[in-house]
Amino acid sequence: YIEPGPGADIVQNPFILPTGRNTHAVNPYAVPSVVAYSRAERVVNLLLERHRSEHGQYPRAMALVLWGLDNIKTQGEGVAQALWLLGVRPVRDSMNRVTEVEPIPLETLGRPRIDVVMTVSGIFRDLFGATMMLLDKAVRRVAELDEPDEWNYVRRNITGEMAATGVEFDEAALRVYSNAPGSYGTNVNFMVMDSQWEHADALGDLFVTRKCFAYGRDREGRALEGREARAGLSRALARVEATYQNVDSFEIGITDVDHYFEYLGGVSKAVEKHASARPAIYLSDALSRDARVRSLEETVRLETRTKTLNPKWYEGMLKHGFRGVAEIESHVTNTFGWSATADAVDDWVYTEVAETFVLDERMMERLSSLNPHSARSLVARLLEAEGRGFWAAEAGMVSRLRDIFSTLEDRIEGVA
Repeated sequence: YIEPGPGADIVQNPFILPTGRNTHAVNPYAVPSVVAYSRAERVVNLLLERHRSEHGQYPRAMALVLWGLDNIKTQGEGVAQALWLLGVRPVRDSMNRVTEVEPIPLETLGRPRIDVVMTVSGIFRDLFGATMMLLDKAVRRVAELDEPDEWNYVRRNITGEMAATGVEFDEAALRVYSNAPGSYGTNVNFMVMDSQWEHADALGDLFVTRKCFAYGRDREGRALEGREARAGLSRALARVEATYQNVDSFEIGITDVDHYFEYLGGVSKAVEKHASARPAIYLSDALSRDARVRSLEETVRLETRTKTLNPKWYEGMLKHGFRGVAEIESHVTNTFGWSATADAVDDWVYTEVAETFVLDERMMERLSSLNPHSARSLVARLLEAEGRGFWAAEAGMVSRLRDIFSTLEDRIEGVA
C-alpha cells in the first residue's frame, strides 16, 4: 500500500510534501486551497478596479467561466475568485474540507458584492460536484443578507427578478450552470470552424442551449442535478456587464486552442444578445507572482505578436512540416473565433497574417508544399473574415487572396 497524496506546484500547494506518495490530482473537498483563496483576492481586486476605472462603476453582474483542469492546476483559484466577487470566505473543518461559506462584512470588504453567473465545463461538473453545491450555497447565503441593494447586487438582482417575473426565490437564485449530465462542450467552436452560422446571435443561442442546465440545491436541500433552466440563464445573462476567465498555462493561450473562444466567447456573445450590449471581456494572467488582468483585445494582440506573427514561433512550427502548417492555420482560425464571438480582432492582425503567410510567395510555396489543405484553409479563413465584415481589407489584397485560393484549389484537385 502506497499512501496517496496530491500532485501540484509546490509553491501553490505545499501539501504535496513529502514526495513519493501515490499521486492524485486534487482533493475536491479542499477547493479552494488557502493559497488559491489568497491569490484570488489580488486578481479580483485588479479586475474590479480596472472595470471601475474604465466604466465608472463596479460591474453589477459578471459571468465567469470555470474549467476543471484549470482549477485542478491552481487548486481552485477560479472558484476562489467567484467567492471573492460574492464577498464570502470558505470555512474549513478539522480535515481541511471546505464545508461552508461565511459572508465577509461589508466594512471589511469595502465594496459591493458582485452578482456572479458561473458557466462551468462538463469536466468541472464531473470532478467538483461538492464545489458546485458550495458556489450555489454562497449565492443563496449572500442573497439572504439584510443589506442595502447598492451594496449587495446579488440580493438586488434576485429580488428584482422575483418582483418582475413572479418566479420563486429558488428559481431567481440559480447561478451555477453547465451541460446536461453526460454532455460536454458548447459546440460553438464547431459551428465557427465549419462556418455553419449566418448571424452571430446563433453562436450565443447555441451556448445557452448547451449550458442552460442548473446545478445546486433548493431551500429544502433537494439537489437540482442539471435541471433545464434556459429562461433562468437567459435572465441572468441579461444583467451581465462583464465576462471573465483565467488563463492557466504559459504553453496554451487563447489562440492555441478553440476552447477559450467557445466558452468565454460563447458566453460573451450570449450576454450581448440578452443584454443588448457587448460586455467588457477580461482575462487574467496569474501564472507568476505579478498577476495581470487584460482585456480580450489586449490578449489577442499579445498572442498575435508573440506567437502567430513571431518568426521564432512559426519557423519553429514549420520544422515539423505538415503538422506545423496545420498549427499555423489553427492559430488563424482560433483568432477568427474571437472575431465571430466577440469582434475582438483588429484589422492589422488579418492584414499582417495575409502578408506574412499568403502574399509572400516564398512562404506560401513552403506552406502549400508541406500541407496544401491547411494552406487553403488559412486563405479561406482570411476571405471569410473579410466577407463577414471582421476585416476591412483593401480590394486589391482580397483579389489576390481569391486568386491564390483558386490556385490552391486547382493544385489539390490536380488540375494545376
